Parts: sequence; C-alpha cells; structure tokens
Amino acid sequence: MSTRRILTALILALAAGLVFMARRGANEGLQVETATVTRVDRLQAFVTASGEIVATRYADIGSATMGRLVSLTVREGDRVKAGQVVARIDPVQAASTADGATAALRALEAEAEGGTSQITVSRAELAAAEARAAEAARARDRAEDLRQAGLIAQADLDAARASADATAADVRAATAVVERLQRSQAAAERRVAQGRADVTRARDQVDKTAITAPIDGVVTRLEVEEGEMVVMGVQNQPGTILMTISDLSAIDAEVKVAEADVLRLKMGNTATVTLEAAPGQTFNGVVTEIGASALPQTGTQAAAREFRVKVRLAGALDALRPGLTCDAEILVAERTGILTVPLQSVVERAAADGTARTGVFVVASGAASFVPVRTGIIGGLSVEVDDVPEGAVVVAGPFQALREIQDGAAVRTQ
Repeated sequence: MSTRRILTALILALAAGLVFMARRGANEGLQVETATVTRVDRLQAFVTASGEIVATRYADIGSATMGRLVSLTVREGDRVKAGQVVARIDPVQAASTADGATAALRALEAEAEGGTSQITVSRAELAAAEARAAEAARARDRAEDLRQAGLIAQADLDAARASADATAADVRAATAVVERLQRSQAAAERRVAQGRADVTRARDQVDKTAITAPIDGVVTRLEVEEGEMVVMGVQNQPGTILMTISDLSAIDAEVKVAEADVLRLKMGNTATVTLEAAPGQTFNGVVTEIGASALPQTGTQAAAREFRVKVRLAGALDALRPGLTCDAEILVAERTGILTVPLQSVVERAAADGTARTGVFVVASGAASFVPVRTGIIGGLSVEVDDVPEGAVVVAGPFQALREIQDGAAVRTQ
C-alpha cells in the first residue's frame, strides 16, 4: 500500500472518531454544576465601605492674623475647655495699630465737640438776630402807619425800613453760618464713626492674636511649634491649620460608599464597624449622615464616584482615635423565611417578543428548562427568588455553561 493511501486512511479514521465523540457528547448533554433552591431563615443584604474614624464634632483651628507664634500652651493629647487660650501670636504690630487708631479717634472726637460748641454759639447769635429783625420789622410797620398819618417825616420812615432790612440780612447771614457749621459737624461725626470702626477693627486684630479653643475637647493634631510663622487661612498653605480640637465624647466612622450602593442606604441603617488596629473587635453603629453630592475626584482619569457616609458608633469607644482606618458593613435589607439560589444562577434570556427575562435553568430528567423568576434582595453570594419551588435543582455553573445554555438543552451534572 502506498504512503498516500495510508495517510488518507488515517485521516478518515480520525475524522470518524471525532464525529463519534461529538455525537456522544451531544447525546450525553452539557456538563454543568447545580445547586438546590433553599429556604433560609434569614437573608441580609449589606453595603460595605472603608474609611476612617473621626470625631463627631471637631474644629480645625487656624489664624485670623499673620505673625510669629510666641506662645503655645498645649500639646497633642491635652484636654481643653471652650474659650481657653491655646496659643498667642506676637501682638506688637496689632497693638500699635490699635493705639494709633485710638489716638486718631480722640482727635476726631475733640474736633466734633468743638464743632458742637460753635453750633451752639451760632444758634444763639441767630436767635438774637431774629429777635432784632422782628423788632425792626415792627418799628417799620409803626413808622409806615405814622407816616400815613403825617406824624413823622419821610426820613424817619426810610430809617426804619433800612433798619428792618439790615436786621433781616443779619438773620440770613446767621442762618448760613449755622447751616455751614451743621454740615461741617455732620462730616466730623462721620469721621468719628469711621474712627470708631477703625478702633474696633484694630482691637479685634489684637484680640485675634490670642487663639482660643472654640469647643471642649482634646487636641488631636498639632501642626505648629512655638516660634513658627503662621498665616491666615489659605488652603493647603503650611501654617494655616495650627491644630485640631476634637470632642471625643461621640465618635463616627466616616466611610466612602460607591455610587452603585449609595441609593440603597437610609438614615438609621444599622452597621458593624471593624478596625485593622483592633482585630477581632467590632463596634455597632447607625447611619446618621449620607452625602448629598459625590466627593471631589482626584487625578485626571475618571473613576467611580463615591459618597461620604457617617456612622455614629456606640459602646466603649475610649480606645478609638481619629484617623484610624476602618471597614463598615451596613445592613440595608433583611428578609426571613425566603427561597434563595446562588447569585450566579440567575441569568437573562430573550423572550419570544424580544424582551429580556430574568430566570433560572431548572434541571429535571437530564434537561434544563428556563423558568422566569422574580428576584429580591442579595445577601452575600445568594439572591432571593420567587416562582420556583423549594428543593428544585438549578444550574449554578460553570460561567461558560450559563452563558451558552438554552431552554430545553440536555445537561449532565458533575
């Protein structure tokens, strides 16, 4: 037999073997993993997140004035009271400014007092001028009556009229002086008011050189040392935040929750918090705050959005310190006496009308039938289902089989 005939016979035999094996595999069905529809006493759904321990109430203390720190009366870990002076900034420049403003104010007040005295004198002179003008006007009127009666000469009438005109002019002049002085006094009073505002501002700067604690608490962070220069609040500028005072009577776990989970949270959800620094120990708490907007993203690449959530902790919290990392497991749903299947058993298939249906493949008599189901809460690796009987066997894997399997397909279990 020639070599070519031998090769041809081998190829045909191999092809026949492959066809036989394929038909045998088709007859035996798709190999799958299965699970049983199980009724559980309780199924819980959780949202997990990581973050850090923070004081419920704390204050980052900065400086409202610039200068050298000449006194620092606390150390990290010290307990302070509200209003207690914790640091002082060199007050020399602020005090000199306040002294200058006070001296300027005194000069302005003296000027205003002098203007008041001048107005008083001018008003007296105006009153006297008005009295003289009234008397001159009456004399003129009498002279005009007497002249009509022929009892006085024309010269006497002219003199009475001149006197009345002169005293009226004196009144107008005195009135103008009073009005001018009043305008000057109003301007002086405005300068006094401005001077008082300058003094108040200067004294406020002096007061701000003494930095006080706004709340009762513990100094949990101290960023400066005595002798350093401090500046007014500029974000991320060294020297801006001098220290942090925290009220450790209430402690929160501040965690970042992914946007896919944040809508599942509600105020009052219970949570369990664990700390890497305290292995084997758990802390109970409740959700007290859910961020209304996403946290700012850092970096140029887009990342999943996260929301800040605060969990108020309860129990013995004396050992906790702000800044400790933590993990929170927040209970968002709980059901009892329900049917569950493995989460991966639930798949989607297209219906006759093209719409997607959610369901599971129930295995019976060597075939897998697609059964639509309604899903509920997800707890761990299990999901709540309805419309499928308890104890039914469903396809649970492998992943490739779950992707390819169709309604009515022959299957064989491992």
